[in-house]
Amino acid sequence: MKNILNILIIALFLFSCSNSGKKLPIIGHPTIVGNDTVYSTIKPFLFLSQDSAVVTGKTFNNKIYVADFIFLSCTSICPIMTSEMKKVYEEFKTNPNICFLSHTIDPENDTIPRLKAFTKALGVDGHKWFFVTGEKDSIYSMAENSYFATAYPDKSSPGNYIHSGGLMLVDIHKHIRGVYDGTNPKETERLIADLKILIKEQFPE
Repeated sequence: MKNILNILIIALFLFSCSNSGKKLPIIGHPTIVGNDTVYSTIKPFLFLSQDSAVVTGKTFNNKIYVADFIFLSCTSICPIMTSEMKKVYEEFKTNPNICFLSHTIDPENDTIPRLKAFTKALGVDGHKWFFVTGEKDSIYSMAENSYFATAYPDKSSPGNYIHSGGLMLVDIHKHIRGVYDGTNPKETERLIADLKILIKEQFPE
């Protein structure tokens, strides 16, 4: 019996060690430079937040963040995405290394005062979760070229826009480390679990 117990303890230890070293993949289009594999990163950007503050890539230096693309008048997937994103926000709102970034794809209507009122009603910290607006072409370009997401006007679609429902996990090196269906609670659970893995990788104790 003692031998069996010892074997179980060793097995659990080995299982724990194997999982503690787990790393998330880097998502994107890698290129080979010499002997190195270079992964794509989030391109430079400049937007304005709900507090009229300038938000750039430097805002997220040494931060892990979760990004998405929504618009306030959306009546289909956006409210669900925001609700699922808030679950993640609530889980990590006291962690100074984690931030959230929501881009409006309807900057003409989603003005800074509207974004401010929305975040106030949502009850989130504007220094933790940024709702940003800017030139629409810049926003659409960021979606396509940095996050490999879809965002563009389409008058035949509900709300006159088509956009991806993904929540994108970005590491401190501006690499995308995961994409999650923002309308699926199970995917939210996976995002939370992956965030914990990424925190251990990038902020080891």
